[in-house]
Amino acid sequence: MSTALAPQRTVADLIEEYEAKHAAIEQAISSFDDAFTALGMAATVQGHFVEPVGSKSYLYADKLRKNLLISGWRAIYSRLDIAKIASAKDKKLFDQTLASPPPLTMETAKATFGDYLMRPRFHILRGLAESFTALDPAYKSHSKVRIGVKGLPKRVIFSFGHYCSGYGFDQFRDMVNALAAVRGQAALEWCEIQAMEADHKAGEDATFSARELMRFKAGRGDEAILVPDRGITVRKFANGNAHVFFDRDSLLAINRGLAEFYGEVLPDVEPEGVKPSASTAVSKDLQFYPTPRAVVDAALEFAHIPNPAHYSRYDGDMPVLRVLEPSCGDGRIMDALRERRQNAFGIEYHPGRAAEAKAKGHAVLTANFLDHPPTPEFDAVVMNPPFYGRHYVKHVQHALRFLKPGGTLVSILPATAHYDHGELAGEWRDLPVGSFSESGTNVPTGMLRMRAPA
Repeated sequence: MSTALAPQRTVADLIEEYEAKHAAIEQAISSFDDAFTALGMAATVQGHFVEPVGSKSYLYADKLRKNLLISGWRAIYSRLDIAKIASAKDKKLFDQTLASPPPLTMETAKATFGDYLMRPRFHILRGLAESFTALDPAYKSHSKVRIGVKGLPKRVIFSFGHYCSGYGFDQFRDMVNALAAVRGQAALEWCEIQAMEADHKAGEDATFSARELMRFKAGRGDEAILVPDRGITVRKFANGNAHVFFDRDSLLAINRGLAEFYGEVLPDVEPEGVKPSASTAVSKDLQFYPTPRAVVDAALEFAHIPNPAHYSRYDGDMPVLRVLEPSCGDGRIMDALRERRQNAFGIEYHPGRAAEAKAKGHAVLTANFLDHPPTPEFDAVVMNPPFYGRHYVKHVQHALRFLKPGGTLVSILPATAHYDHGELAGEWRDLPVGSFSESGTNVPTGMLRMRAPA
């Protein structure tokens, strides 16, 4: 017997196998039919029928093709080790997509998994941010994720319910696996959960330390495996809640991972003893992070801007609103407003970006928004103001004065505006982690909705 290792198959090999089998489905069914007939003949003499030798349901080629398609996607997912890179949210989306998967080609495989291979570290850190920001608002803070800052909570609280199921358990598993991915550890093993349950039944805290545990392998009994030190301790209470405590090393790994993902934390205050001049304030207001289309659409929906796609001939005429985009940049929000057939107007200080917006046919005033006198003539304001420090407060407060009575303002803001400072009152909605990644920043963001007095 040869002891040579089987060569590792490439994605191209897997797709070639998929295409060959896809083309041979009908032939495979025909071969099965012939084999089943031959099986019946093998149990007769001179063709004298006695009774059916078994049962055969009709085979549907389309169903076989779908099984083959799903299997092909799973094979590539496994071959590329995406489970070690993708966030828990992305893994769930992949499973949902497999209910009706797209065609499997090299192009669709690259489009689906290419970014994981190009930016594995980004996706690992995004998974960390997604899991931890769902646990405590402190993980959405700019100031608390800086390297060396000790402001992150040393524990989080879960409602476990039952160990094997429930939202609390899913959160716990996703958190442990996200931290494990950042630290280069293997994913959580089920035997670790069983050990935790045993510790709690004995009335003890469960410490996820490095040790040998027995893992059941279906059909092959148990095997001893070495699980890593997770750096957490779980204390369970009679009400079903569990407190998860982080040791120094795991807390540092969380802190560094989030700080790396969020990037340079935007300053919240001016340098000590330095008062900004007007020119300095303007230069900081010129920080430009283009608004990604998904964020624009979310903001317009939050502001209840009418959308032709939601209207039918039974709804009557669609309202047309007059909408202001302050600090409009090159007009990303106004682009979407025009698609919704709304009347948009922008103000932009930077001459180059104002010219870009005008070149698209938008009505844009080249001016410093904060210096422009307010006129309450707009039904809505949708804005992405400068994030530097707390300059956004001045921008939002000034923008409110442009609204008609009862008008709506929606502003995209850094999460610090809500979780650290709270200087603006209104309805807050978090944006997904990494919403501004394509614009060059991973700063946590959200949207604030405010209304002008009627």
